[in-house]
Amino acid sequence: MQRSQGKSTVLLLVLLLLVAAVGFWYFFSRGVKPEFGADDTDLAQLEAEKPLTVEQRQGITPAYLKDLSQEQVDQIYGRLTAGPIPDGPYNGDLFFARGVDGDSRLAEILGGGLKGLLADVGTAKTEFVGRRLWRGKVFYRDQMVLRNRIDDLLVVRPLLGDEPVETIEKITVGGGDAYLLFPAKLYCGQSLLDGRRESLIIDYAFSDELPGYRHEPDRLAGRNGLAVRDEIRMVRPGFYLGRAYLNRVFLLNFTLINDEVMDRDTAAFVEAGGKAQEDCWPGEQQPAATD
Repeated sequence: MQRSQGKSTVLLLVLLLLVAAVGFWYFFSRGVKPEFGADDTDLAQLEAEKPLTVEQRQGITPAYLKDLSQEQVDQIYGRLTAGPIPDGPYNGDLFFARGVDGDSRLAEILGGGLKGLLADVGTAKTEFVGRRLWRGKVFYRDQMVLRNRIDDLLVVRPLLGDEPVETIEKITVGGGDAYLLFPAKLYCGQSLLDGRRESLIIDYAFSDELPGYRHEPDRLAGRNGLAVRDEIRMVRPGFYLGRAYLNRVFLLNFTLINDEVMDRDTAAFVEAGGKAQEDCWPGEQQPAATD
């Protein structure tokens, strides 16, 4: 009888430890979800009243962001700072803004002035092609330049011109080949959404001056093409939220993740109460990212 009771006690303790472990993992992997203000809330006031906490940043994931309205994504972005300038390859994903009715706002954006190529493709096809075409970015921090990763050249082959595919520089990421196209300059600059602090700007305007530039298809992103300009801010180490503009018209959101950096630096980030190295001007209103 005592042996049986002893086994029951051990099993109960093991069960309690498992429950505690699962709860600990759930809390720190999913975090607490951010609070939001009403639409068109002043970002400075929102940040003063509802700053993003460390736990809330832990709860922000690419999947979570895709379920938000664009106003909510903007409110998260406005409470972030640029953080450190990334270095090395980052995996990317994009998502188009969702309106208050839950539908993609891409149709509204296209109808509001982005005619031509994208308008002809349409909303669903643009999302599909965007994900097939773009797999992330490679940052060269020391040079303050960036290249975009294209895994499947079949999608862009019609845009490559007469130059042979073999001339495209490539690297190995995650055991697979990643072709490097569309170079851009990196610098700290004013956000087109929130001028209270700087973002890290990814500028394609003068990409023809950068090493590795190919006239086709890189010119499409430049000043004589779609005039692409991205900006990013850090959610937490190894994870950045970005905004893409065509000719200064907002088009889509994107996320960038480097798991190695996330695993290496997250513990120190949490211990520091959400503080991180700032390579761009964080503004006079310091985010109170308390734990």
